Amino acid sequence: MLPKDPNMLLSVVNTLLRDHYSSPEELCDDRDEDLEDLLSRLEKAGYRYDPEGNRFVPASK
Repeated sequence: MLPKDPNMLLSVVNTLLRDHYSSPEELCDDRDEDLEDLLSRLEKAGYRYDPEGNRFVPASK
């Protein structure tokens, strides 16, 4: 289960993407997480997915 706190969520997800997964879809599929929920939670916290870097970055970038 992924953390509820947005800052912890960002840290954990970016670490998992860096070390183990090639996309948020793969991460969510493997860990039985809801992709739309993950994207929504991070978007509400001000982050968007950067496919080139395979990580979530501030939405303003």
